[in-house]
Amino acid sequence: MAKENNQAWPSWLPIRSELADLKPYGAPQISGVRALNTNENPYNLPKKVVAEMLEALPKVLENLNRYPDRDAVVLREALAKYLSKSAGAVFGSRNIWAANGSNEILQTLMLACGGRGALGFTPSYSVHPLIAKATGTNWISGDREASFNIDIRKSIKMISEKEPGITFITTPNNPTGTSTPYADLEELAIACSEVKGLLVVDEAYAEFSQEKSAVNLIAQYPNVVVVRTMSKAFAFAGARVGYAVCNEAVVDAMLVTRLPYHLSSTTQALALVALDNSKALLAEVDALIAERDRVAAQLTKLGFEVSPSSANFLLFSGFKGDSKTAWESLVAAGILVRDVGLSGYLRVTIGLPSENDEFLTAIAALRS
Repeated sequence: MAKENNQAWPSWLPIRSELADLKPYGAPQISGVRALNTNENPYNLPKKVVAEMLEALPKVLENLNRYPDRDAVVLREALAKYLSKSAGAVFGSRNIWAANGSNEILQTLMLACGGRGALGFTPSYSVHPLIAKATGTNWISGDREASFNIDIRKSIKMISEKEPGITFITTPNNPTGTSTPYADLEELAIACSEVKGLLVVDEAYAEFSQEKSAVNLIAQYPNVVVVRTMSKAFAFAGARVGYAVCNEAVVDAMLVTRLPYHLSSTTQALALVALDNSKALLAEVDALIAERDRVAAQLTKLGFEVSPSSANFLLFSGFKGDSKTAWESLVAAGILVRDVGLSGYLRVTIGLPSENDEFLTAIAALRS
């Protein structure tokens, strides 16, 4: 989430008053350390996939004097095909919208449907309230339980009272890793429909979870929107591809607020190759899940408290000192994790086995 900005803006700059106390969101970027802080897939793309991407580029490059397909129809068809095969629910291209990462999807959606505000349950993905503020959407903050789970009864009551245009549920939740059961998502979808609001389910880490995807709710509940990304499990973070799965009417609403020609020709071409090779790109997901469970078990053995995770990261506590001090000690040891702003907690991305071993060695020295 954006933090307070202690530096005054120049008097001649007409920055919006609600943004004046903020500074840009972003994880620290430090060279020469093991980067286990941004939940990326640590495995490089297979050489076969890279070769196919290189083969696809010449035709695209020859036509860079032309704008890309404004509506990314072919890419949306490929995403619909992938989802229909992997999630067990049938979709067409009209049920998909693609953009430069899932954050652009969220921004487009809030611009279109955030007039009555957006509700989220924290701690959760800190970019949600930031985008809300940037788009002039009133942010309404609800709390999770001490276990980081959603209290379904309190959440439904809050939706009924506040009547938000958008209610966010991140599952698996970032930064905690906890999942919201499918049955609870259905109850939330009903509650949102009763106030004529959208339930936006952020499933950035869905491929790492065993929970049934919320995309299966869309046919019965047209107010459900599922937001996904190719940055995590697909090992495609550098390409910046996110997408929404939803009723056609929601796509039509986003068309009103999306930027024209927003998704470049090169991005669309590379994403098509990635989807053609989805099996190869997702091949390491099981290995990352196994590593997640191994690291969690080792942290627990060392005496740390680890939040149950269905994602490719772990939230843990039990180290010496406060979060900032522990984070700095790990950086000094060559390990970069994430201080997510939760007092007494740090979050570590699951990396390669060797990287995870280095992290475990470094963190063992910080046991309180």
